[in-house]
Amino acid sequence: MRIAVTGQNGQVARALSEIAGRHGHEVVLLGRPALDLADPSTIAPAIRGARAEAVINAAAYTAVDKAESEPDLAMAVNGAGAGAVAAAAAELGLPVLQVSTDYVFDGSKPEPYVEEDPVGPLGAYGRSKLAGEQVVAEANPRHAVLRTAWVYAPYGANFVRTMLRIAGNKPEVSVVADQHGCPTSALDIATTLLGVAAKMVAEPENRDLNGVFHMAARGEAVWAEVAEAVFAASRAKGGPSATVKRITTAEFPTQARRPANSRLDCAKLERVYGIRLPEWRGPLERTVSRLLNDAKASG
Repeated sequence: MRIAVTGQNGQVARALSEIAGRHGHEVVLLGRPALDLADPSTIAPAIRGARAEAVINAAAYTAVDKAESEPDLAMAVNGAGAGAVAAAAAELGLPVLQVSTDYVFDGSKPEPYVEEDPVGPLGAYGRSKLAGEQVVAEANPRHAVLRTAWVYAPYGANFVRTMLRIAGNKPEVSVVADQHGCPTSALDIATTLLGVAAKMVAEPENRDLNGVFHMAARGEAVWAEVAEAVFAASRAKGGPSATVKRITTAEFPTQARRPANSRLDCAKLERVYGIRLPEWRGPLERTVSRLLNDAKASG
């Protein structure tokens, strides 16, 4: 299967490019300047030129804090841009997969969120991603919106890489311990997206495949637990480590508010697609090991 993927340098796009061949698929990465979600005129020609069987929109404006001062740009990329991708796919009769986020919720629910729960973004980034979900659904009936959370990878800017970098310079790091979520590997996200795309292509008349789905690793943690797991895995491999000082969200103010609960119930994805992501600790440990090996090889 040939899949057009928007984005080139993002964690999910890079993960898709890395693993697609292992699953017998070909990925065509579409990025700037050829495809720019902030410039809708570039989108349809790029997608037509990819000659794909499915489209995955993995490109996005992801600067959560900066979005508070650039809400129009975030909305243009994550809202209108996503809609243009879905419309271009619809014109070609192709399914579109839209990668979305836990930030569409306000985090006040005490249990993991299901797809039918009321949305209520806390900031500009979440509002833009929610708008993207809505316009994608309107533009293309063959759509799967897949919300994920707390994404990390062996590349790109993410929490795991930040913790290892800090541990190389400081003996102690303060980490928030009152935000709950599901740390999810971009490689597992990519594997899931490929499985979803393949099923959508194989069963074009199956309407159950369309709609919103949650896609996150099994298990849950607070950020401080994730940091402790990173340092334990690194320490076991002879890498940098630090002591974690647990703090509250109030002690670590950010420009944009984060949901206190980012846990996602993924039962619908398993029921409809037969896909269940792994428990979060194994992929995290493998990512840490890979980062340490890459550092040794380059150093």
